Amino acid sequence: MITFIVALIVLIVGFFTYGTLVEKIFGIEPERKTPALTKTDGVDFVPMAPWRIFLVQFLNIAGLGPIFGAIMGIFYGPAAFLWIVFGTIFAGGVHDYLSGMLSIRKGGASLPDIIGDELGEGTKVFMRVLSLVLLILLTTTFLSGPATLLQGLAGLGTMDFQGHMIPIVWVLIIFGYYALATVLPVDKLIGRFYPIFGGILLFMGLGIMVVMLGWHASEMPEVFDGLHNRQTNGLPLFPMMFVSIACGAISGFHGTQSPIMARCCTNERQGRWIFYGAMVAEGILALIWAAAAGTFFADPEKGLYGIDGLQAFAAQHPGENIAALVIDQVSRSWLGTVGGILAIIGVIAAPITSGDTALRSARLIVADFLKWDQRPIPRRLMIAVPLFLCVFGMVFVDFNVVWRYFAWTNQTLAVFTLWAGTVWLYKKSHQPSAVSRQLSDRFGYMIAMVPALFMTMVCSSYILIAPEGLNMAPEYRWIGYLIAGFVTLGCLCGFGMWAKKVKSER
Repeated sequence: MITFIVALIVLIVGFFTYGTLVEKIFGIEPERKTPALTKTDGVDFVPMAPWRIFLVQFLNIAGLGPIFGAIMGIFYGPAAFLWIVFGTIFAGGVHDYLSGMLSIRKGGASLPDIIGDELGEGTKVFMRVLSLVLLILLTTTFLSGPATLLQGLAGLGTMDFQGHMIPIVWVLIIFGYYALATVLPVDKLIGRFYPIFGGILLFMGLGIMVVMLGWHASEMPEVFDGLHNRQTNGLPLFPMMFVSIACGAISGFHGTQSPIMARCCTNERQGRWIFYGAMVAEGILALIWAAAAGTFFADPEKGLYGIDGLQAFAAQHPGENIAALVIDQVSRSWLGTVGGILAIIGVIAAPITSGDTALRSARLIVADFLKWDQRPIPRRLMIAVPLFLCVFGMVFVDFNVVWRYFAWTNQTLAVFTLWAGTVWLYKKSHQPSAVSRQLSDRFGYMIAMVPALFMTMVCSSYILIAPEGLNMAPEYRWIGYLIAGFVTLGCLCGFGMWAKKVKSER
């Protein structure tokens, strides 16, 4: 319990301290008109109330990410708590804030255009492809998860290519909803109903936390139990845990969602509360579910404590969506019938609403590339329908495989976003008009560069070591870490040479 309480306090304090520092370094201009006011079109650029934008942003970035990822991450042990806390404050919050605020500054630009403006035209093209791949993978994972839960409640399914049950009827029903939410104006479904679902998701998390602290505090994992790797599949804690827990610490997907809400903000003062604040709220949700998964399956009579009980439960269900099973059991047991229903609704609604905004973001990325006006409905459909078909085809691939590829693609996108933020902040601090010589002004770009370097190391080593990558044998993993270290050092040196050139030109 001590670990959980301290982590919760640090997250909240981090928002008010480090979040304020990030806002100061960025340099908001409250008098500047936002794209919601200068480009209002009644479809994507629509002014909305700040509280409504916050709840929509929270729901958009949450989905199943901070829940599924946290549950899968706690398999590695209490070290997951540290990554959730420090990842949220120093990496995820910075990433989300910069992607949202840079979109506002750049007229509501989509993420590939934001990154391309700072890292070059070639990078922009690559990021368009990477972003679309990520969004298709994410929509697939956020479609399969709730469809599986609905199948568990009401049945109706068929087999996928690997012989696992796939809830095809629920997939089709959810797809029908996606068609509406992706194409309709942002304030019709998303702006009107998503705040309600966001509130339910928060209620669910708080309910789980109250039960856990009130009746199961002694069974909760603690960091002083040891930070060693508790995973039983032989995979190393670094970098695997840092990719498994994505949305609960840092997620490139968030960068694709922030521009959607950036097109609805009416003042730059709202940025810290909406973008950084929603990330902290997601970190808290991830913290709750990591602790719950590591607590629920404790069985002292069988000699199973916390995470060991979770490992035993997973071993009893090979090839199944363990995270979905954990959510179902925890919600039903701890919250009772009514609370369990509300919790399941929240867990089902959250990924569905993230899935449709992922497709909406994909539509906007393609539209920006084609320079197509999105006010005519046929043009929206011409982009959306092919995306629907791609997602539908991916549904028949094993969920766990899709999740792993999504996780790496997701974190790689975050790396590019952080490097773009680093470049933008450096150029800002070295403009001829920048007269301040405070450390926060001269070295403010470090808030993005430090997590960029760390995540570069994570993603580079992951693709070399992970089973879905080169799958290096344990005795050769040190070579993977060495190569990843050289890649990271190369990025630092490349930035240093660019920065020296920029400084000399001033």
